[in-house]
Amino acid sequence: MEYFKLANMSIEKFTALLDPLRSRLVNIGTAPDGHIPFVIVIKGSVVPPEKVMPMVVINKVQGEVRMTPFTSEDFSVIDKLAIPKSQAYLLVDIDSGQKTLNVTPHNALAMIDNEKRHPLTIDEGIALLLHFPEILTDKKKYNCFSTLGSRRNDQRVPAFWISYKKPRLGWCWDNNPHTWLGCASCKDRIGA
Repeated sequence: MEYFKLANMSIEKFTALLDPLRSRLVNIGTAPDGHIPFVIVIKGSVVPPEKVMPMVVINKVQGEVRMTPFTSEDFSVIDKLAIPKSQAYLLVDIDSGQKTLNVTPHNALAMIDNEKRHPLTIDEGIALLLHFPEILTDKKKYNCFSTLGSRRNDQRVPAFWISYKKPRLGWCWDNNPHTWLGCASCKDRIGA
């Protein structure tokens, strides 16, 4: 299904949501090798993650949200992040977090802060996979990843990986390192 239909918008209204971002693209520049230059993020308030994840397809298998006993709505953007107010925005210079493989999310957040980068949110992780699903399968350049920018009031951290051959949005524990799970970050967010 087309994204604009999931948003219950006409194609014209959806295009109008994205049009202001065109002029912002000229200021992006390049990204280091192994990073994604930019993606367009549509906020979960426009289309919830549970409706978007099935659009993430890897090896002909649709993605899913399995965050039992919670839903994506139970996770909020952490206070220190400045998310653009527009319903659609650009995420710039995205790193899936290879330097944070086998590092606890708690310690990875400090590493991300020290590099003056920003942890991704659930909405941003989904946008990244919609544009570049190979991030979950190309182990030479990328890796499965956590989104430290969305949290609950506990130690659960949202994460994206392949589970039973399906792209999955689930969660892992803050103090558990994983050899296969990094913590994604971006250099900037640019609103309309």
